Amino acid sequence: MKPTMRVARLHEINQPMAIEELPTPQPRATDVLVEVKACNIVPNLPNVLASYSQWFPQLPLPKLPAVFGLDTTGVVAAVGSHVTDVAVGDRVYVNPGLSCGACRACRRGEDQNCNSYTFMGYFAFGPDGQRRYDAYPYGGLGEYLTAPQRNLVKLPDTVSFEEGARFGYLGTGYSALRRAGVGPGSTVLIDGISGTLGLGTCLSALAMGATRVFGTGRNADLLEDVRAIAPDRIHVLAAGSGDLRSWTLEHNNGEGVDVVIDALGPGAPAEAYLDALGTLRRGGIAVDVGGMMERPQIDMISVMCNQITILGSLWFSTADAQDMADLVGTGQLDLSILEHHTFPLEKINEALDNLPARHGGFSNFISIP
Repeated sequence: MKPTMRVARLHEINQPMAIEELPTPQPRATDVLVEVKACNIVPNLPNVLASYSQWFPQLPLPKLPAVFGLDTTGVVAAVGSHVTDVAVGDRVYVNPGLSCGACRACRRGEDQNCNSYTFMGYFAFGPDGQRRYDAYPYGGLGEYLTAPQRNLVKLPDTVSFEEGARFGYLGTGYSALRRAGVGPGSTVLIDGISGTLGLGTCLSALAMGATRVFGTGRNADLLEDVRAIAPDRIHVLAAGSGDLRSWTLEHNNGEGVDVVIDALGPGAPAEAYLDALGTLRRGGIAVDVGGMMERPQIDMISVMCNQITILGSLWFSTADAQDMADLVGTGQLDLSILEHHTFPLEKINEALDNLPARHGGFSNFISIP
């Protein structure tokens, strides 16, 4: 192990990152040191590095200079003295969700509900996030990072580092589906099925046994590529090309769907969310994972009378991620449709400025140190 490591470090918002040498960190008693093999260049990263604080000032970025990089896979290079179930050489995915580990939510195993919940190498969800950044200051855009042992997901040998680096967006949809109780016989509508978040949710729904998966999107050709994954189970409708509820009823034996997953991003109109809610059956569940910024006017009488449940779902637990990794390892959750585009760390700025044309959620952009 080298005494220093290369990192891509941001010194100023909306400026290029600098490739620098920093001391290689040492793991504390319950931490591990991971040699990074792949880090996902998530679709939102350019926005975070340019103007994210203007969008969501309530979601603090780390103090600069900082090493970003959200979804990381690699090999355990060293372990702390109190690490018990992780060994040097293990192939792992690092769940970047950091919590305090001591509050009531953390003691319940509900890390995402911790008031100081923070994404390592990305942004925080509250004002106390800087304490988490200080404890774990390195994201995946470097050669090494430290992480708590409880944040590691062991990767089966059949899961590549590039596939594992997609677990963040994949796991967000997977966790939302679990919260909604999706399983064999379920019907699911995914608003934004052809995007990075929506496509991962679709793959998870298929793996979890959903009978039918309905999806919307703006690009008809891209939607056909999604439908081709499982044409006997996936139905797609281009946004604005028909009445969503009528179309869903027509293809679902006259019934509403069990679950709606809203995977549309911040710029999506509220009308799209309301149209999706209208496809639910009585007692149906809607889960938002996309972060739409508009404020929809919801008919609460209809929500009450039809016993509709509306949930927000943030990220996923490490336990969720391990179950998901095992599904990928056995082939039940098939990631073979992903198209990997890799970049060396030294070209990170070029990659962020000139990513190849994105093939919707099929594209998977990866930094490899």
